[in-house]
Amino acid sequence: MLELIVDPDRCTQCGQCAEDCPVGVLEADGGPPRVLPHRENACIGCQHCLAVCPAAALSVFGLNPDHSPEVRPVSPEMVENLMRGRRSVRRYKKEAVPREIVDRLVSVVMYAPSGKNRRQVSFTLVDDPHVMDVVRSRTYECIRKAARENRLPEKMGFFARFADAWAKGGDPIFQHAPHMVIASEAVENPSAEANPFIALTYFELMAASLGLGTLWCGFARWALCDVAPEMLRLLGIPENHRSMYVMLFGYPAVRYARTVQRGISGVRRVALEK
Repeated sequence: MLELIVDPDRCTQCGQCAEDCPVGVLEADGGPPRVLPHRENACIGCQHCLAVCPAAALSVFGLNPDHSPEVRPVSPEMVENLMRGRRSVRRYKKEAVPREIVDRLVSVVMYAPSGKNRRQVSFTLVDDPHVMDVVRSRTYECIRKAARENRLPEKMGFFARFADAWAKGGDPIFQHAPHMVIASEAVENPSAEANPFIALTYFELMAASLGLGTLWCGFARWALCDVAPEMLRLLGIPENHRSMYVMLFGYPAVRYARTVQRGISGVRRVALEK
């Protein structure tokens, strides 16, 4: 149930909360905001009303606006450097990322947008390097068994070579990364095909700001979804979570000194006659 509390001593009756509500739940009408009785169940929990209030006068769902930090401007140059400088990391240190750092990463990912603000992306996190070693080993065992029984999917016969490389100390799938996160969502949810990818984008950019390396790992996704699907059950990923991707992360064993150089391509500007 939507719980809206307005501090009359703070409220300036500016009406921004009602104006900014994306589903028209609130009404201000020249006075303090109120919930429209026939629209209460339409609330999607986006908290726009709490965020837009310049006087921190509005509480929703029992949340104290004073506990929400003010939004501070960020230098475009810093954001641009972060985005241009991120790399796909395939060389990792063995040391684990501290739990508090991982928790900070996960907490930021909770702010990623999702279809209808449903926020139903599931995050399967391997934050213990020893558990990651078990996942690694069992995945290659499943691949080797599938290859031996001629069960490798069409056009994925190269995974047999991956299993051979693992036997010789290599790790062509997981790149010896100490950690892994899988973002997945039930296929029937709104924007399910996009939500996990949006969430992982938040994850990787925050990870880069913390000095961590990440890798969008297509080989791991193919291995878990197509070659060794029994691993999905072992990891506890629901069967109806068909929209998913895998991201490896950890402290990089390589430092990139500068950004690369790329021109603008693939952009089509639309020009229509009035």
